[in-house]
Amino acid sequence: MLEERLNSFEPEERRSALQELAALAKGGTLPIQPLTGAVNVHFHTFFSFHYLDWSPSRIVWEAKKTGLDVAGSVDFDVLDAMDEMFEAGEVLGVRTNVALETRVFAPEFPDWEFSSPGEPGILYFMGTGFTRLPEPGTSAAACLDAMRAGARARNEDMLERLRPTIAPVEVDYEADVLPLTPSGNATERHMLAVLDTKARAMFPDEGRLAAYWSERTGLSQGEVGKLLGDTAKFRTAIRSKLMKKGGPGYMPPDPAKFPQIRDVVQMIRDVDALPCATWLDGTRRGEADPDALLDWFLDMGCPVLNIVPDRNWNLSDPVDKAVKTQKLAEIVAAARKRHLPFSVGTEMNNYGQKFVDTFDAPELRPYAADFRNGGYILYGHTLLQRACGMGMMSGWARDAFRGDRTKANAFYLEVGLTAFPPKDARQTLYDMPRDASPKAILGRLCGC
Repeated sequence: MLEERLNSFEPEERRSALQELAALAKGGTLPIQPLTGAVNVHFHTFFSFHYLDWSPSRIVWEAKKTGLDVAGSVDFDVLDAMDEMFEAGEVLGVRTNVALETRVFAPEFPDWEFSSPGEPGILYFMGTGFTRLPEPGTSAAACLDAMRAGARARNEDMLERLRPTIAPVEVDYEADVLPLTPSGNATERHMLAVLDTKARAMFPDEGRLAAYWSERTGLSQGEVGKLLGDTAKFRTAIRSKLMKKGGPGYMPPDPAKFPQIRDVVQMIRDVDALPCATWLDGTRRGEADPDALLDWFLDMGCPVLNIVPDRNWNLSDPVDKAVKTQKLAEIVAAARKRHLPFSVGTEMNNYGQKFVDTFDAPELRPYAADFRNGGYILYGHTLLQRACGMGMMSGWARDAFRGDRTKANAFYLEVGLTAFPPKDARQTLYDMPRDASPKAILGRLCGC
Protein backbone atom coordinates (compact mmCIF):
# COMPACT_ATOMS: atom_id res chain seq x y z
CA MET A 1 0.00 0.00 0.00
CA LEU A 2 2.80 2.43 0.85
CA GLU A 3 4.48 1.71 -2.46
CA GLU A 4 1.26 2.39 -4.36
CA ARG A 5 0.96 5.74 -2.58
CA LEU A 6 4.27 6.67 -4.19
CA ASN A 7 2.38 6.81 -7.50
CA SER A 8 -0.28 9.23 -6.28
CA PHE A 9 -0.71 12.39 -8.34
CA GLU A 10 -0.64 14.32 -5.03
CA PRO A 11 2.95 15.38 -4.19
CA GLU A 12 2.36 15.47 -0.44
CA GLU A 13 1.02 11.93 -0.43
CA ARG A 14 4.08 10.73 -2.32
CA ARG A 15 6.37 12.60 0.05
CA SER A 16 4.65 11.17 3.14
CA ALA A 17 4.78 7.61 1.80
CA LEU A 18 8.45 7.99 0.93
CA GLN A 19 9.30 9.16 4.43
CA GLU A 20 7.49 6.18 5.93
CA LEU A 21 9.27 3.75 3.63
CA ALA A 22 12.62 5.36 4.39
CA ALA A 23 12.00 4.91 8.12
CA LEU A 24 11.04 1.26 7.65
CA ALA A 25 14.13 0.62 5.55
CA LYS A 26 16.40 2.35 8.06
CA GLY A 27 14.90 0.32 10.88
CA GLY A 28 15.48 -2.95 9.06
CA THR A 29 11.79 -3.74 8.66
CA LEU A 30 12.03 -3.77 4.87
CA PRO A 31 14.83 -5.66 3.10
CA ILE A 32 17.24 -3.49 1.12
CA GLN A 33 19.83 -5.00 -1.19
CA PRO A 34 23.41 -3.74 -1.01
CA LEU A 35 24.70 -1.81 -3.99
CA THR A 36 25.04 -4.08 -7.00
CA GLY A 37 27.19 -2.03 -9.38
CA ALA A 38 24.24 -1.62 -11.77
CA VAL A 39 22.96 1.74 -12.99
CA ASN A 40 19.90 2.95 -14.88
CA VAL A 41 19.87 6.65 -15.74
CA HIS A 42 17.11 6.34 -18.34
CA PHE A 43 13.86 5.78 -16.45
CA HIS A 44 10.82 7.56 -17.84
CA THR A 45 8.46 8.67 -15.08
CA PHE A 46 4.73 9.28 -15.00
CA PHE A 47 5.47 12.90 -15.93
CA SER A 48 5.71 11.61 -19.50
CA PHE A 49 4.89 7.89 -19.58
CA HIS A 50 5.97 4.95 -17.45
CA TYR A 51 4.19 1.73 -18.29
CA LEU A 52 3.71 0.94 -14.58
CA ASP A 53 2.76 4.56 -13.78
CA TRP A 54 5.76 5.07 -11.51
CA SER A 55 6.52 8.49 -10.09
CA PRO A 56 10.07 9.77 -9.56
CA SER A 57 9.75 8.79 -5.88
CA ARG A 58 8.71 5.27 -6.82
CA ILE A 59 11.66 4.93 -9.19
CA VAL A 60 14.13 6.05 -6.53
CA TRP A 61 12.53 3.72 -3.99
CA GLU A 62 12.78 0.76 -6.36
CA ALA A 63 16.41 1.71 -7.00
CA LYS A 64 17.03 1.73 -3.25
CA LYS A 65 15.37 -1.66 -2.72
CA THR A 66 17.27 -3.37 -5.51
CA GLY A 67 20.69 -1.80 -4.94
CA LEU A 68 21.09 0.39 -8.02
CA ASP A 69 24.20 2.51 -7.75
CA VAL A 70 22.68 5.40 -9.76
CA ALA A 71 19.09 6.10 -10.87
CA GLY A 72 18.14 8.78 -13.37
CA SER A 73 14.89 10.11 -14.78
CA VAL A 74 14.21 10.98 -18.42
CA ASP A 75 10.95 12.57 -19.53
CA PHE A 76 9.74 13.81 -22.87
CA ASP A 77 9.72 17.60 -23.19
CA VAL A 78 9.56 18.43 -19.47
CA LEU A 79 11.71 18.60 -16.35
CA ASP A 80 8.78 18.05 -13.99
CA ALA A 81 10.52 15.12 -12.25
CA MET A 82 13.65 17.06 -11.30
CA ASP A 83 13.01 18.32 -7.78
CA GLU A 84 11.36 15.07 -6.72
CA MET A 85 14.25 12.96 -8.00
CA PHE A 86 16.71 14.99 -5.95
CA GLU A 87 14.55 15.02 -2.83
CA ALA A 88 13.84 11.29 -2.99
CA GLY A 89 17.52 10.56 -3.59
CA GLU A 90 18.50 12.50 -0.49
CA VAL A 91 15.78 10.94 1.66
CA LEU A 92 16.72 7.39 0.66
CA GLY A 93 20.44 7.80 0.05
CA VAL A 94 20.39 7.08 -3.70
CA ARG A 95 22.57 8.79 -6.31
CA THR A 96 20.28 10.47 -8.85
CA ASN A 97 20.40 12.28 -12.18
CA VAL A 98 17.79 14.11 -14.27
CA ALA A 99 17.47 14.18 -18.05
CA LEU A 100 15.07 15.31 -20.75
CA GLU A 101 14.26 13.79 -24.14
CA THR A 102 12.61 15.36 -27.15
CA ARG A 103 12.45 15.14 -30.91
CA VAL A 104 14.38 17.68 -32.95
CA PHE A 105 15.02 18.62 -36.56
CA ALA A 106 18.55 18.57 -37.99
CA PRO A 107 18.56 21.04 -40.91
CA GLU A 108 22.02 19.85 -42.03
CA PHE A 109 20.60 16.41 -42.86
CA PRO A 110 16.96 16.82 -43.91
CA ASP A 111 16.98 13.60 -45.97
CA TRP A 112 18.84 11.32 -43.56
CA GLU A 113 17.26 8.97 -41.05
CA PHE A 114 18.81 8.87 -37.59
CA SER A 115 17.12 7.65 -34.41
CA SER A 116 13.51 8.23 -35.49
CA PRO A 117 12.84 5.47 -38.05
CA GLY A 118 11.06 6.54 -41.21
CA GLU A 119 11.35 10.24 -40.37
CA PRO A 120 14.23 11.87 -42.26
CA GLY A 121 15.88 14.79 -40.51
CA ILE A 122 14.17 14.03 -37.19
CA LEU A 123 16.13 12.76 -34.18
CA TYR A 124 15.37 11.76 -30.66
CA PHE A 125 17.69 13.99 -28.65
CA MET A 126 18.51 14.45 -24.97
CA GLY A 127 19.98 16.68 -22.34
CA THR A 128 21.18 15.21 -19.06
CA GLY A 129 22.60 16.37 -15.75
CA PHE A 130 19.91 19.03 -15.24
CA THR A 131 19.90 20.80 -11.89
CA ARG A 132 17.63 23.80 -12.49
CA LEU A 133 14.96 25.21 -14.76
CA PRO A 134 15.65 28.09 -17.14
CA GLU A 135 15.02 31.56 -15.76
CA PRO A 136 11.57 32.89 -16.75
CA GLY A 137 11.66 35.20 -19.72
CA THR A 138 14.87 33.75 -21.16
CA SER A 139 15.28 32.14 -24.57
CA ALA A 140 15.96 28.85 -22.79
CA ALA A 141 12.62 29.06 -20.98
CA ALA A 142 10.86 29.86 -24.25
CA CYS A 143 12.49 26.83 -25.89
CA LEU A 144 11.44 24.48 -23.08
CA ASP A 145 7.89 25.86 -23.06
CA ALA A 146 7.67 25.43 -26.83
CA MET A 147 8.75 21.80 -26.54
CA ARG A 148 5.88 21.03 -24.17
CA ALA A 149 3.38 22.96 -26.27
CA GLY A 150 4.60 21.41 -29.51
CA ALA A 151 4.23 17.89 -28.16
CA ARG A 152 0.66 18.62 -27.12
CA ALA A 153 -0.20 20.14 -30.49
CA ARG A 154 1.13 17.07 -32.31
CA ASN A 155 -0.92 14.79 -30.05
CA GLU A 156 -4.10 16.75 -30.63
CA ASP A 157 -3.50 16.78 -34.38
CA MET A 158 -3.08 13.01 -34.31
CA LEU A 159 -6.27 12.53 -32.34
CA GLU A 160 -8.22 14.63 -34.84
CA ARG A 161 -6.91 12.54 -37.73
CA LEU A 162 -7.90 9.36 -35.88
CA ARG A 163 -11.49 10.37 -35.13
CA PRO A 164 -13.07 9.05 -38.35
CA THR A 165 -11.25 5.75 -37.91
CA ILE A 166 -12.02 5.12 -34.24
CA ALA A 167 -15.71 6.10 -34.42
CA PRO A 168 -18.05 5.27 -32.75
CA VAL A 169 -15.51 5.38 -29.91
CA GLU A 170 -14.87 8.99 -28.92
CA VAL A 171 -11.85 10.38 -27.07
CA ASP A 172 -11.72 13.85 -25.53
CA TYR A 173 -8.14 15.05 -25.05
CA GLU A 174 -8.94 17.37 -22.15
CA ALA A 175 -11.43 15.16 -20.33
CA ASP A 176 -10.05 11.69 -21.05
CA VAL A 177 -6.33 11.91 -21.79
CA LEU A 178 -4.90 14.69 -19.63
CA PRO A 179 -6.26 13.25 -16.35
CA LEU A 180 -3.92 10.27 -16.89
CA THR A 181 -0.95 12.57 -16.29
CA PRO A 182 0.02 14.51 -13.14
CA SER A 183 1.09 17.66 -14.99
CA GLY A 184 -0.70 17.62 -18.35
CA ASN A 185 2.16 16.17 -20.40
CA ALA A 186 0.42 13.38 -22.29
CA THR A 187 1.93 11.09 -24.92
CA GLU A 188 0.71 8.81 -27.70
CA ARG A 189 0.66 5.97 -25.20
CA HIS A 190 -1.77 7.84 -22.95
CA MET A 191 -4.10 8.36 -25.90
CA LEU A 192 -3.76 4.70 -26.78
CA ALA A 193 -4.63 3.64 -23.22
CA VAL A 194 -7.82 5.72 -23.33
CA LEU A 195 -8.78 4.37 -26.73
CA ASP A 196 -8.22 0.78 -25.58
CA THR A 197 -10.23 1.28 -22.38
CA LYS A 198 -13.13 3.00 -24.13
CA ALA A 199 -13.34 0.39 -26.88
CA ARG A 200 -13.48 -2.40 -24.29
CA ALA A 201 -16.26 -0.57 -22.46
CA MET A 202 -18.26 -0.04 -25.66
CA PHE A 203 -17.77 -3.63 -26.84
CA PRO A 204 -17.73 -5.90 -23.77
CA ASP A 205 -18.27 -8.92 -26.00
CA GLU A 206 -14.81 -10.08 -27.08
CA GLY A 207 -16.01 -11.10 -30.53
CA ARG A 208 -17.46 -7.66 -31.25
CA LEU A 209 -14.35 -6.02 -29.80
CA ALA A 210 -12.13 -8.10 -32.08
CA ALA A 211 -14.31 -7.16 -35.05
CA TYR A 212 -14.05 -3.46 -34.16
CA TRP A 213 -10.27 -3.54 -34.08
CA SER A 214 -9.99 -5.80 -37.10
CA GLU A 215 -11.93 -3.31 -39.23
CA ARG A 216 -9.67 -0.46 -38.14
CA THR A 217 -6.26 -2.09 -38.27
CA GLY A 218 -6.38 -4.64 -41.06
CA LEU A 219 -5.51 -7.41 -38.62
CA SER A 220 -7.72 -10.48 -38.78
CA GLN A 221 -10.21 -11.05 -35.98
CA GLY A 222 -8.22 -14.11 -35.01
CA GLU A 223 -5.03 -12.08 -34.73
CA VAL A 224 -6.78 -9.44 -32.64
CA GLY A 225 -8.34 -12.09 -30.42
CA LYS A 226 -4.93 -13.56 -29.63
CA LEU A 227 -3.60 -10.13 -28.66
CA LEU A 228 -6.47 -8.89 -26.51
CA GLY A 229 -5.33 -10.73 -23.39
CA ASP A 230 -1.83 -9.22 -23.51
CA THR A 231 -2.02 -5.47 -22.95
CA ALA A 232 1.59 -4.89 -23.93
CA LYS A 233 1.45 -6.72 -27.25
CA PHE A 234 -2.06 -5.50 -28.05
CA ARG A 235 -1.34 -1.81 -27.53
CA THR A 236 1.97 -2.07 -29.36
CA ALA A 237 0.17 -3.59 -32.36
CA ILE A 238 -2.62 -0.99 -32.34
CA ARG A 239 -0.13 1.86 -32.02
CA SER A 240 1.82 0.51 -34.97
CA LYS A 241 -1.30 0.24 -37.14
CA LEU A 242 -2.98 3.53 -36.20
CA MET A 243 -0.30 5.97 -35.05
CA LYS A 244 2.90 5.07 -36.82
CA LYS A 245 3.93 5.51 -40.45
CA GLY A 246 1.19 4.32 -42.79
CA GLY A 247 -1.53 4.58 -40.15
CA PRO A 248 -4.48 7.00 -40.26
CA GLY A 249 -3.19 9.02 -37.31
CA TYR A 250 0.28 9.46 -38.73
CA MET A 251 1.41 12.61 -40.47
CA PRO A 252 4.91 12.93 -41.97
CA PRO A 253 6.89 15.18 -39.64
CA ASP A 254 6.85 18.86 -40.49
CA PRO A 255 10.28 20.28 -39.60
CA ALA A 256 8.59 23.55 -38.67
CA LYS A 257 6.80 21.75 -35.83
CA PHE A 258 9.99 20.52 -34.16
CA PRO A 259 12.71 22.55 -32.47
CA GLN A 260 16.02 22.67 -34.29
CA ILE A 261 18.71 20.60 -32.66
CA ARG A 262 21.15 23.46 -32.10
CA ASP A 263 18.46 25.53 -30.37
CA VAL A 264 17.84 22.67 -27.94
CA VAL A 265 21.58 22.24 -27.39
CA GLN A 266 21.78 25.92 -26.47
CA MET A 267 18.83 25.66 -24.08
CA ILE A 268 20.53 22.75 -22.30
CA ARG A 269 23.85 24.60 -22.08
CA ASP A 270 22.11 27.73 -20.78
CA VAL A 271 21.16 25.86 -17.60
CA ASP A 272 24.60 24.22 -17.23
CA ALA A 273 23.30 20.78 -18.17
CA LEU A 274 24.89 18.36 -20.64
CA PRO A 275 23.69 18.08 -24.25
CA CYS A 276 23.57 14.35 -24.89
CA ALA A 277 24.27 12.59 -28.19
CA THR A 278 21.78 9.84 -28.98
CA TRP A 279 22.05 6.59 -30.89
CA LEU A 280 19.41 4.05 -31.84
CA ASP A 281 21.07 1.02 -33.43
CA GLY A 282 23.44 2.16 -36.20
CA THR A 283 21.39 0.70 -39.06
CA ARG A 284 20.27 3.93 -40.75
CA ARG A 285 22.17 6.38 -42.89
CA GLY A 286 22.61 9.04 -40.22
CA GLU A 287 24.15 6.52 -37.82
CA ALA A 288 26.05 4.37 -40.33
CA ASP A 289 29.41 6.03 -39.60
CA PRO A 290 29.78 6.18 -35.80
CA ASP A 291 32.90 8.35 -35.98
CA ALA A 292 31.23 10.96 -38.18
CA LEU A 293 28.09 10.87 -36.04
CA LEU A 294 29.92 11.48 -32.78
CA ASP A 295 32.12 14.17 -34.31
CA TRP A 296 28.97 15.98 -35.45
CA PHE A 297 27.51 15.77 -31.94
CA LEU A 298 30.79 16.91 -30.40
CA ASP A 299 30.94 19.87 -32.75
CA MET A 300 27.56 20.93 -31.34
CA GLY A 301 28.87 20.55 -27.79
CA CYS A 302 27.46 17.17 -26.74
CA PRO A 303 29.90 15.52 -24.27
CA VAL A 304 27.77 12.45 -23.35
CA LEU A 305 26.32 9.56 -25.39
CA ASN A 306 22.99 7.90 -24.64
CA ILE A 307 22.44 4.24 -25.53
CA VAL A 308 19.56 1.88 -24.72
CA PRO A 309 21.60 -1.35 -24.69
CA ASP A 310 18.79 -3.89 -24.41
CA ARG A 311 17.43 -3.20 -27.88
CA ASN A 312 20.84 -3.85 -29.40
CA TRP A 313 21.50 -7.37 -28.13
CA ASN A 314 18.40 -8.88 -26.49
CA LEU A 315 16.82 -9.87 -29.79
CA SER A 316 15.16 -13.08 -30.95
CA ASP A 317 16.19 -12.87 -34.62
CA PRO A 318 19.79 -14.14 -34.81
CA VAL A 319 20.60 -12.13 -37.94
CA ASP A 320 19.21 -8.92 -36.45
CA LYS A 321 21.06 -9.63 -33.22
CA ALA A 322 24.37 -10.19 -34.99
CA VAL A 323 24.07 -6.92 -36.90
CA LYS A 324 23.08 -4.84 -33.90
CA THR A 325 25.59 -6.27 -31.45
CA GLN A 326 28.29 -5.42 -33.98
CA LYS A 327 26.89 -1.90 -34.34
CA LEU A 328 26.87 -1.58 -30.56
CA ALA A 329 30.54 -2.56 -30.43
CA GLU A 330 31.33 0.05 -33.08
CA ILE A 331 29.57 2.95 -31.34
CA VAL A 332 31.11 2.07 -27.97
CA ALA A 333 34.57 1.98 -29.57
CA ALA A 334 33.97 5.36 -31.22
CA ALA A 335 32.77 6.87 -27.93
CA ARG A 336 35.72 5.46 -26.01
CA LYS A 337 38.10 6.96 -28.56
CA ARG A 338 36.55 10.37 -27.88
CA HIS A 339 36.34 9.89 -24.10
CA LEU A 340 32.56 10.29 -24.02
CA PRO A 341 30.83 9.03 -20.88
CA PHE A 342 27.73 6.91 -21.40
CA SER A 343 24.14 7.42 -20.32
CA VAL A 344 22.37 4.05 -20.38
CA GLY A 345 19.09 2.58 -19.20
CA THR A 346 15.98 0.65 -20.08
CA GLU A 347 13.40 3.47 -20.48
CA MET A 348 10.38 1.60 -19.03
CA ASN A 349 8.09 3.70 -21.23
CA ASN A 350 7.04 0.68 -23.25
CA TYR A 351 5.20 -2.32 -21.89
CA GLY A 352 7.40 -5.08 -20.53
CA GLN A 353 10.73 -3.26 -20.57
CA LYS A 354 13.03 -4.48 -17.81
CA PHE A 355 13.99 -2.55 -14.68
CA VAL A 356 17.72 -2.63 -15.30
CA ASP A 357 20.07 -3.85 -18.00
CA THR A 358 21.59 -7.31 -17.77
CA PHE A 359 25.15 -6.07 -17.45
CA ASP A 360 26.57 -9.55 -16.90
CA ALA A 361 25.18 -10.82 -20.23
CA PRO A 362 28.07 -11.87 -22.50
CA GLU A 363 27.03 -9.23 -25.04
CA LEU A 364 27.20 -6.37 -22.49
CA ARG A 365 29.96 -7.56 -20.18
CA PRO A 366 32.74 -5.87 -22.23
CA TYR A 367 31.04 -2.48 -21.72
CA ALA A 368 29.64 -2.88 -18.21
CA ALA A 369 32.35 -0.81 -16.53
CA ASP A 370 31.96 1.99 -19.10
CA PHE A 371 28.20 2.07 -18.58
CA ARG A 372 28.46 2.00 -14.79
CA ASN A 373 31.12 4.72 -14.75
CA GLY A 374 28.92 6.88 -16.95
CA GLY A 375 26.22 6.83 -14.29
CA TYR A 376 28.71 7.85 -11.62
CA ILE A 377 30.09 10.66 -13.80
CA LEU A 378 26.60 12.06 -14.37
CA TYR A 379 25.88 11.94 -10.65
CA GLY A 380 29.22 13.58 -9.87
CA HIS A 381 28.43 16.41 -12.28
CA THR A 382 24.92 16.78 -10.86
CA LEU A 383 26.07 16.89 -7.26
CA LEU A 384 28.79 19.46 -7.87
CA GLN A 385 26.54 21.65 -9.99
CA ARG A 386 23.79 21.61 -7.36
CA ALA A 387 26.16 22.16 -4.46
CA CYS A 388 28.52 24.81 -5.76
CA GLY A 389 28.10 25.41 -9.50
CA MET A 390 31.10 23.27 -10.48
CA GLY A 391 29.49 20.85 -12.93
CA MET A 392 31.00 19.70 -16.21
CA MET A 393 29.73 22.71 -18.18
CA SER A 394 30.72 25.34 -15.62
CA GLY A 395 33.35 28.00 -16.03
CA TRP A 396 35.20 26.33 -13.17
CA ALA A 397 35.42 23.07 -15.14
CA ARG A 398 36.60 24.87 -18.28
CA ASP A 399 39.42 26.48 -16.32
CA ALA A 400 40.29 23.33 -14.37
CA PHE A 401 40.40 20.87 -17.28
CA ARG A 402 40.87 23.09 -20.36
CA GLY A 403 38.95 20.75 -22.64
CA ASP A 404 40.70 17.57 -21.49
CA ARG A 405 37.78 15.15 -21.31
CA THR A 406 39.93 12.34 -19.92
CA LYS A 407 40.88 14.39 -16.86
CA ALA A 408 37.38 15.78 -16.45
CA ASN A 409 35.78 12.34 -16.62
CA ALA A 410 38.27 10.92 -14.11
CA PHE A 411 37.51 13.74 -11.68
CA TYR A 412 33.71 13.56 -11.92
CA LEU A 413 33.89 9.77 -11.69
CA GLU A 414 35.85 10.05 -8.45
CA VAL A 415 33.34 12.58 -7.13
CA GLY A 416 30.50 10.24 -8.08
CA LEU A 417 32.12 7.33 -6.28
CA THR A 418 33.11 9.30 -3.18
CA ALA A 419 30.24 11.75 -2.67
CA PHE A 420 27.84 9.61 -0.67
CA PRO A 421 25.27 9.74 0.79
CA PRO A 422 24.00 12.52 -1.47
CA LYS A 423 22.57 14.87 1.16
CA ASP A 424 25.68 14.83 3.33
CA ALA A 425 27.94 15.20 0.29
CA ARG A 426 26.00 18.18 -1.04
CA GLN A 427 26.18 19.91 2.33
CA THR A 428 29.90 19.17 2.54
CA LEU A 429 30.49 20.86 -0.82
CA TYR A 430 28.05 23.74 -0.40
CA ASP A 431 30.57 26.36 0.74
CA MET A 432 33.48 25.12 -1.37
CA PRO A 433 35.61 28.08 -2.52
CA ARG A 434 34.94 28.80 -6.17
CA ASP A 435 38.66 28.71 -6.93
CA ALA A 436 39.20 25.33 -5.27
CA SER A 437 41.26 22.80 -7.19
CA PRO A 438 39.94 19.36 -8.17
CA LYS A 439 42.35 17.89 -5.62
CA ALA A 440 40.95 20.12 -2.86
CA ILE A 441 37.38 19.09 -3.70
CA LEU A 442 38.22 15.41 -3.54
CA GLY A 443 40.12 16.01 -0.33
CA ARG A 444 37.12 17.59 1.32
CA LEU A 445 34.86 14.75 0.20
CA CYS A 446 37.09 12.09 1.68
CA GLY A 447 37.97 14.14 4.76
CA CYS A 448 41.65 14.20 3.87
